[in-house]
This record gives sequence, structure tokens and C-alpha cells, in this order.
Amino acid sequence: MLRILLAEDVAMVRGALVALIELEQDLQVVAAVKNGADIVPTALTCRPDVAVLDVGLPGLDGLSAAAQLRTELPRCRTLILTNLGRSGTVSRALTARVSGFLLKDSPPEELANAIRTIAGGRRVIDPQLALSAWDCGENPLSTREHEVLRLTAQGADPKEIARSLYLSVGTVRNYLTTVVTKLHARNRVDAVKMAYDSGWLP
Repeated sequence: MLRILLAEDVAMVRGALVALIELEQDLQVVAAVKNGADIVPTALTCRPDVAVLDVGLPGLDGLSAAAQLRTELPRCRTLILTNLGRSGTVSRALTARVSGFLLKDSPPEELANAIRTIAGGRRVIDPQLALSAWDCGENPLSTREHEVLRLTAQGADPKEIARSLYLSVGTVRNYLTTVVTKLHARNRVDAVKMAYDSGWLP
């Protein structure tokens, strides 16, 4: 029996996925969470074989949680589910070395088969998602630039970002100028949109 942890923030979808997985005689959902920040603590308690994670979760996105799981519980395989086939998201998933990546509109039987496949040590990626990865350029932002842009996307102004990252306001503004330049964006709002569309922001 394969033990499954499921993370999905929409209650109806979460319930449907649990029911779908448990139709399979060899699969058991041992935990279902709605917040990304709950994934690792829950996994350390229930020790799943496979974590099925929505890519866009509150608290901590699915790819970041998968990376943490790889460190904290390396025997647990990760399968990412997404509505969006953004090429940058696929590239992030491959970089994070997740075990599998499927679109949510895949046929139901593909989910169970993917869980079994990655539990066996192999990787699974939806063919459409694999093709989209070819279209994505590499993220040109440094770690700090990415963090500044992420906070900007969450609505923080330069003063708030400066306090959060222990930087001066001038340094934050310099980072934002560099981000806009690197992405060939018109302004900060355009830079956020471009980074989101490329999958560089969750």
C-alpha cells in the first residue's frame, strides 16, 4: 500500500482528489492539507511515500515545498499538479528535481499511474509540459532580485521590502531598477507580470 500526502487549497478539488486516489486498492491518502506551510511538518509525522502537491498553494508554493521535502524527507517522492502549463514553472520543477509534473486536466487514470511510477523511482512529466519547457529562457534574476520582486508582487512597497530584507530603501530601488532592466519591462508592474508569465514567480 502506497501512502499519499495531498496538498490542495480548494476544498472541493481536494475532496475529489482524495476520493479519486482512494478508488485505487493500492493507494491510501494518509493526510490532506490546504496550506503549503503544512506540507513538511505533516510529512515528517505521517511519512508518505508520495506527496501530491498543487503548484499554487497559500503559505508556501508547491515547488518550494517539494524542495524542502527533498531535504527533510528524501525518500518521499513528489508529484506536482498544475492548471497552468507555464514554461518557466516547468523549468523550476525540473530544477527542483520533482519526481513528476501533471496538468490537472489529465485523464484520472494518469494520476494513479503517475503515483505508482514515481513511487517506483522513475519520473513522470506530461508531454505538453515537457515541450513547453523548451520555450523558456533561463531566469536572469539573482536570488536577491527575485526576492525583491516577489515581495513587490505581494504588494510591498520599497520601504516595507527594505525592512523585511534588512536593506536600505535606496538598495531596494536599485534592485527593482535592475529587475526592470533585465526583464526588458516597462515598469515594476510589467516586470511582475512577465516574471509570473514565465513561471519565475509562483
